[in-house]
Amino acid sequence: MGQQKSLQTEAFFIYCIFVKNQNMTDTRTELSDLGEFGLIDLLTKDLQTIHPETLLGVGDDSAVIDCGNGQCQLISTDLLVEGVHFDLTYMPLKHLGYKAVAVNASDICAMNATPKQITVGLAVSNRFSVEALQELFAGIKAACADYNIDLIGGDTSSSQSGLMISVTVIGAAAKEDITYRSGAKEYDLLVVSGDLGGAYMGLQVLEREKEVFKTNPNIQPDLDGHDYILQKQLKPQARLDVIKYLKDLGVKPTSMIDVSDGLASEVLHLCKASQVGCHVYDEKLPIDAKTSMVALDFNLDPSMCALNGGEDYELLFTIAQKDVELIQSNPNFTIIGHITNEADGVYYIDKVGSALTLRAQGWKQFE
Repeated sequence: MGQQKSLQTEAFFIYCIFVKNQNMTDTRTELSDLGEFGLIDLLTKDLQTIHPETLLGVGDDSAVIDCGNGQCQLISTDLLVEGVHFDLTYMPLKHLGYKAVAVNASDICAMNATPKQITVGLAVSNRFSVEALQELFAGIKAACADYNIDLIGGDTSSSQSGLMISVTVIGAAAKEDITYRSGAKEYDLLVVSGDLGGAYMGLQVLEREKEVFKTNPNIQPDLDGHDYILQKQLKPQARLDVIKYLKDLGVKPTSMIDVSDGLASEVLHLCKASQVGCHVYDEKLPIDAKTSMVALDFNLDPSMCALNGGEDYELLFTIAQKDVELIQSNPNFTIIGHITNEADGVYYIDKVGSALTLRAQGWKQFE
C-alpha cells in the first residue's frame, strides 16, 4: 500500500513538472536571442554580494576577494565543451589540456595579477581511454609548469555527450595593483599586446583541412608554412610576460581585459564598464604578415579578422597620457586608439579615415 502511494505521489510530481514546462513554452525566449553576454547580464542583474571581503563579483575577468594586509585573491572559471569550444578532429589532447589552463590564466592576467593555483573538472564519455586522459593531463601539467601554477584539486564525472573541461583558476595580487575594466578615462590611450587575428586564421586553415579530409581521408593535410597561426590557435599563451613588462616599466594600466572574443567585443566591454567612448584606428592594428597572407588567401579582410576573430588572448588595456613614452618604445605593445567621452560613441576609423560605429560581430554561443 505504501509503495503504491509513493508511486502515485511521484506520478503527480511528474505531471506537475510536465504542465509547468508546457506553460513555459507560451513565453519561451530562445538563448540565441540573448547570446552569451546578454544571458549573463539577465541572470546576474539582481546579484548582490553579502560579505564585505567580496570586492568584486560578476562583471569582470575575475572575482576579487580581499584577504587583508593589502593582498587580494582572484578567482575565475571557464568551461570548454567538445563541439563548441574545440574539435578533436584536429585538436591534440595534449594541446587541449595546455589551452584549458592558458585561457584561464589569461583571465587573471587581465586583472594585472598572477595565477597561482587551478582546479580541474572533467566530464568524459567511455569513448576516451585512460591513455587519452593521461595525454590531456600531460598538457595541463605542462602549462602548470610553464606558468608556475599548482594543480590543487578538481572533480571527474561521466558524460553522455563528449568531453567537457572546467578549470577554476586562483590568482593573487596586491590590492593597489589590481586593474579593472572600469577604470578607463577620457584621453587615455588604448594599447594591445602582441598581434591579432592569428588564432582565427589558424582555425580557418584547420577547418579547411578537416573538410578536405572528410572528402578524401587519404590526402595529407596541407599545413606547410602555417606554424605560427596554428600555434596561436592550438596552443595560445597567457601573457604573464606582459604583466612583468608593465611592472618593470612602472606602468599601471587604467583598465584592462584579455582578447578572447575578438578585439571589437573587448573594446566595447571596456567602454561599457568605464562609461567612455573610443576611437580604434585600422592603420594601427597589429597584424602579423603571415596572418594577413592567409586571410587574403581566404578572401578575408585581415582587419576584420583582427577585430572579430577572437582567441588571441592578448591583453588590451588603457594607459594615462603620462605613460605614453614608456609604452611607445616597447616592441611588445601597440597603441591602437584613444578613449573619448561616452557621448562621442565607440568608432572604428577605417583605412580611408571614415568613422564607423564599432560592432562586435563574433560568434553567438547558443545558435
